[in-house]
Amino acid sequence: MPTFVEPLNLGDLLKYEAPNLYSRDRIRPEPAAGYGAGQIDPSAEDGTQVAAAVLLQACDATLADRDDGLVIARHSIVADHALAWPDAITNAEKLAAVAQLKALGVLVRQGA
Repeated sequence: MPTFVEPLNLGDLLKYEAPNLYSRDRIRPEPAAGYGAGQIDPSAEDGTQVAAAVLLQACDATLADRDDGLVIARHSIVADHALAWPDAITNAEKLAAVAQLKALGVLVRQGA
């Protein structure tokens, strides 16, 4: 019998958000890049290393110059296990990004 593996979905990532879409924003992702749900990328060195939000859905900025990135940016709780970190991220960088998100009101919870 084949085994099916279901990918993570929004319910796995987002555990709480404020009413009336207060927690959400639309962003324009960096051109020529594709991003997956739960993406956080604090490993850059050009100012983009500051974690400012968590992507709620996959988006592909290579398709067009548009605001198609839906993010959770404030007053919310996300599950740690559903976040997508860069492969080369250090533990210190991850802790710094979590602290930056917390300062915005985006709490990262273990086992949520």
